[in-house]
Order: sequence, then C-alpha cells, then structure tokens
Amino acid sequence: MSPSTTRTAALLGGVLLAVLTGCGTAPADKGASDAPTEAAAPPARPEHVTPPAPPGLPGMPPVLDARNVYAADAPGKLSPAVKDFPSRVYVPNTNSNTVSVIDPATYKVIETIPVGRQPQHVVPSWDLKTLWVNNDVGDSLTAIDPATGKAGKTVGVSDPYNLYFTPNGKYAVVMASMDRELVFRDAHTMKTAKAVPVSCAGVNHADFSADGRYFIVSCEFSGELLKVDTAKMKVVGQQKLPFKGAMPQDVKLSPDGSTFYIADMMANGMWVLDGEKFTEPKLLPTGKGCHGLYVSRDAKEMYISNRGEGSVSVFDFAQKKLAKKWHLPNGGSPDMGGVSADGKVLWLSGRYNAEVYAIDTTSGKQLARIPVGSGPHGLAVYPQPGRYSLGHTGVFR
Repeated sequence: MSPSTTRTAALLGGVLLAVLTGCGTAPADKGASDAPTEAAAPPARPEHVTPPAPPGLPGMPPVLDARNVYAADAPGKLSPAVKDFPSRVYVPNTNSNTVSVIDPATYKVIETIPVGRQPQHVVPSWDLKTLWVNNDVGDSLTAIDPATGKAGKTVGVSDPYNLYFTPNGKYAVVMASMDRELVFRDAHTMKTAKAVPVSCAGVNHADFSADGRYFIVSCEFSGELLKVDTAKMKVVGQQKLPFKGAMPQDVKLSPDGSTFYIADMMANGMWVLDGEKFTEPKLLPTGKGCHGLYVSRDAKEMYISNRGEGSVSVFDFAQKKLAKKWHLPNGGSPDMGGVSADGKVLWLSGRYNAEVYAIDTTSGKQLARIPVGSGPHGLAVYPQPGRYSLGHTGVFR
C-alpha cells in the first residue's frame, strides 16, 4: 500500500469512529441504573372541560357585568359624547307633526320643532350624537342635534314607525310596520343594506339579547313575536301569543339577560319569555293597556305604563313580581318615555291627553303634568347614561 493510500485509510477510519461515537448513547452517570428508561407517559386528559361561552356579536362592546346588562346606565355614567348636552325631554306629537322640547328643570316647553308627518318616536343614535325623529307617514327621519336642540337634515326612509340599532353600531333597523319589513340600513347614512320581509303584521318594538346575537320583535296587529338573527339579518323564530286579540308592544331584556318582557295592551299585562328557547311565554297581569317598559337606574325595578287605566306598575326583578302600583291623579294615558339621567324622575307621554307626566320614582308622586301637542308618543329623555344606544326612546348598554 502506498503512503498516500495509508493516509487516506487512516483519515476515513477516524471519521467513522467520530460518527459512531457521536451517534452513540452518552455514558451513564456514576451510580445510574442499567435498567432501560421507559418513555414519558402522555399527560392525563382532563375529566371535564367547560366550553368557552359563545362570543358576542362581532364588533359589539363587551358586556361590563354578566349579572347586569344595564351596568353602564347607572347615575352619573354619562358618556364623554353627551356630557355637555343640555338636559331635555323631546316629545313627538303624532297628530301635530311637531316635537315639543321640555326643560326638565322648569317643566316648561321651551321650543316646538316642526317635523314630518306623524312622528312616532324620538330615537338616540348608536353613537349618541344624534336624535332621530321617526316621521312614519312622512316616510322620513329628521335629525335633531342634542347639543343645540335644533333640527338638522331630513332623510328619506320608508315607513319608519320605530328605529333600533344593532349592538355593534353597524346597522340601524327600521320597524317598517305597514310595509311588513325589518329594514337593515347603514347606521350613519341610512342607506338600505337588506330588507327582510315578515309575515306578521305591525312590527313595532324590540330588544337584543345580552350577547347581541339575536333580538325579539313584537308584532302588534297579528299578536305575534319574532326572533331575528342579528348577523344573518334573518327571522329564525316566530310564534303566536296564546291570547285572543293580543297586541304586544314594548320589549325589554332582564338585567341578567335571561328573560324578555313584552308589554301587551290587550292582554293587560306583560309576557315573560325565555329568548334562548323561544318557547311559549307566560302572562303576568299588570294593568289595563300595558304599554311601555323602563328599567330603573339601579336595574332593580322596571316601570310599566298601563295606558288604559292611568297607572304605573313597578316590577321587582329579584322577586320576579309586581311590588307596587302608582295611579296618576285624575287619570291619564301614560304611554312611552324614559327615566331621567339621575334616575329620580320617570317621564311618560299622555297619548290621548296631549300632555306629559313627570313622576317621582321613589314615591310615585306626580311632579308635573305638562301640556304639549296632540298625540304625544315616544318621548326621549336626553342625555342618559350609557356607552351606546340600541334605539327606541333610549335603550342603553
């Protein structure tokens, strides 16, 4: 063998030895067992895993308190967007085609604003910056600037009996009662995104589930309820109320999000509904002409206007029963309204008496009876606490 061949063989032998040494098992520590090592056992599977709660409607502000969807509505919790607005009560007069503006400090009408035909409700926008007057027969919405109390632009919208906003602020939902449609529109421009035909008659009021994924709608003239998927903009449930001649009105979610309450002016009470199951609701009698539902600032009670007997029933959420009833002196026709920012006064329109009532929420005493135009309906107390508006006369979360 030549010298070069000998060097090559030696080099190859060294490389082979290094490879074998590198691939071998490292020497055991002194004293270690010679027994083979068992493979590590896989981690034990947990016996039970609670699935995460389904997420809320995409884009919706997170719920502040799972036990109280109205946690943002407590006294003093005014959004920076509204904190400088003057406190006013805006009253749409359906037969006069005007909005009366009341100063709650003096109980006086300080201005009367001409609007379109048959204004039904004054509705705070989702971002709290605009009040929309629903001119139902006039097929339009009139904007009011709550910073100045002055009317602004008028937007053409077919049959806007009532107006709501999806909890993520993306869409306005027009309750087109005579058109038999729920119309999803851009929340700012009011351009139509989708019109949803309905088979019931008289869609008028609604409220959203705690997670915003669906809402319950009352159909006044056919005595029915709808369940609507918010994101899909689709009716996913429909039922007839178990009362002949039922006329459901206002809809309100309980603070814990478990129950919907639906006022019924012909059944003289409110329906208690499990929104998730959407099974047949039960009737809780309140008074003749049960109409409007308003949650107190501490979310412990709900004020129920009984238009047919001139009274207000007070419902205790914890006890799930009526706690008391207040009667207006000399009667009246308490309809729609709202609660003052500090929670001390309940404001209601007197639908058939051309007046507005201010009621002390502690005693039930009538504080004022204020003359306004003809056919006052869905008045808005503004501003109110809350992060955003779901519509109607002021449903805030």
